Amino acid sequence: MASLKEIRAKVTSIKSTQKITRAMQMVAASKMRRAQERMEVGRPYAESMRRVVSHLVQASSDYRHPYMESRSVARVGYVVVTSDRGLAGGLNINLFKALMNHVKDFENQSVQAEFAVIGSKGVGFFKNFGGKVTSAVTDYGDNPTFEQVNSPVQAMLDDYSKGNIDRIYVVYNKFVNAMTQKPTVNQLVPLPEDAIDTHSAIDTDLSWDYIYEPNVETLIDGLMGRYVESIVYQAIMENIASEQSARMVAMKAATDNAGELINDLQLVYNKLRQAAITREISEIVGGAAAVS
Repeated sequence: MASLKEIRAKVTSIKSTQKITRAMQMVAASKMRRAQERMEVGRPYAESMRRVVSHLVQASSDYRHPYMESRSVARVGYVVVTSDRGLAGGLNINLFKALMNHVKDFENQSVQAEFAVIGSKGVGFFKNFGGKVTSAVTDYGDNPTFEQVNSPVQAMLDDYSKGNIDRIYVVYNKFVNAMTQKPTVNQLVPLPEDAIDTHSAIDTDLSWDYIYEPNVETLIDGLMGRYVESIVYQAIMENIASEQSARMVAMKAATDNAGELINDLQLVYNKLRQAAITREISEIVGGAAAVS
């Protein structure tokens, strides 16, 4: 059994750790609020972009952008959004499990997969467990610009335009609330039918007649690129908010566990101290009796 000195040293060490986890919990809570605000600000932009593209696609039914043309699938690509730092509970592990299950379904159909990774945790995962990573970006911070994270996305889209990839998915943690983050795998291109709803986007009693400058192909090509960028950037914002909320919950659990461990050690310490006092009293009483 540990001595009183050893138990005191353990309690001191755990209290120091508890201070760190409590501080990290408070920092994560503050960052989560800011990340959630940025995430919510981006949602109206993505929705407005969807409506604009839906109007133009409906009004220009003669032109079909390559991002809207489905084709037979021989190779798929994944844009995987992960965190740069750990101490976020099972956030990244749950995301990798959902990703691997999705990839396994394609492997059963003899479809190959490659990955563009955003975040150092994703880079580390594929380095340890294998997988063809075509591009990656790390250290993007808590409030990245799209230019910071654009290179893996653009590389994947270029491969799609060249015909090297037949379908692209974006994989991220969707922020539900402070306690819940949902691993999500969404098809990016070709755009799924429910992404651009040409039936509900406009009133069927109205006819839309646009004047295009320079032409409809150039306009839709530019808007489609912006639309895909908005989807990916919103996924990154969702993942950052999920990361901070998961870290806050994990650090709170660590702080609570440290408190319970300190209480248990304190109880053991008190029992040992009481036993030592009782033993010393017994020795004094025994010695006094022997002298008399």
